[in-house]
Amino acid sequence: MKILVTGAAGFIGFHLSRVLTGEGHEVVGLDNLNDYYDVNLKKQRLAILQESPLFKHANISLEDNAPMAELFASEKFTHVVNLAAQAGVRYSIENPRSYVDSNVVGFLNVLEGCRHNKVQHLVYASSSSVYGLNTKMPLDPHEAVDHPMSLYAATKKANEMMAHSYSNLYGLPTTGLRFFTVYGPWGRPDMALFLFTKNILEGKPINVFNHGKMRRDFTYIDDIVEGVVRVVKHTAAPNAAWDGDHPDPCSSTVPYRIYNIGNNSVVELSRYIEVIEEVVGKKAICNYMDMQPGDVPATEADVSDLVADVGFKPDTTIEYGIRKFIEWYREYYNV
Repeated sequence: MKILVTGAAGFIGFHLSRVLTGEGHEVVGLDNLNDYYDVNLKKQRLAILQESPLFKHANISLEDNAPMAELFASEKFTHVVNLAAQAGVRYSIENPRSYVDSNVVGFLNVLEGCRHNKVQHLVYASSSSVYGLNTKMPLDPHEAVDHPMSLYAATKKANEMMAHSYSNLYGLPTTGLRFFTVYGPWGRPDMALFLFTKNILEGKPINVFNHGKMRRDFTYIDDIVEGVVRVVKHTAAPNAAWDGDHPDPCSSTVPYRIYNIGNNSVVELSRYIEVIEEVVGKKAICNYMDMQPGDVPATEADVSDLVADVGFKPDTTIEYGIRKFIEWYREYYNV
């Protein structure tokens, strides 16, 4: 395969690109190295990727129409994995326009590139945040998701709808992946595990939202990547049993699929913090706070479709995953 991975210097894109080149696939990694978080972290990820002769970096922004069209026309990708996005629920409240630019306009450029260059399969990152006000657990991709609680979630829902329209109009196989709270080595500095580890090690307080009563389906990075790789190779196909009188949101009469990728096990935030304390060997100073706007109290992924279609179920424990992250953190920052 010749694969475009957008957001290749990002957390998930970095790990995915390493696995794909390791399997012998040619990867063009698109990333504009924006400064939403520490650019040096992105540059170090990129330097590791560039050790492989199968990897090539394209410094392009998704929303730049002409360079995107030129990239698709010149490289002739067989597959595309779109992971580039303006991430983060909370930042979408402060800077909404960046989300529309990257996540909507940028995604349109990806769809257009796939359409005009006969890409065999587009796989793209959606998010568990699309479930919004849905409270029935585990969160089921066969249930409607029409009540997003943040603009970030709304842009991810928009991606799913845009992908369906291109699957319908142009026969482009598309698969959306709703990721559930991804964590692990080389993770983003704005995410809870990174912030908690840093502050506990430095003896500073950590902000614990919803007074520690948040419940999350924490999913280790290696499980996410394994799921993505399997889905890339499992090209979306029409669902012959699809019924317009009872429309299934995660499949269609056209080559369109939606999957959850999560650990299918729920951990309370207070337990997550306990495990960090155990690994670090130091107690956290907790600053208990109310729920933040746009956040949801609980997530849990129904992954039965993923298991049925690609034979994979994430199962890494937080005890293992947190330990691996903290080992990386101590080495990377020489703590």
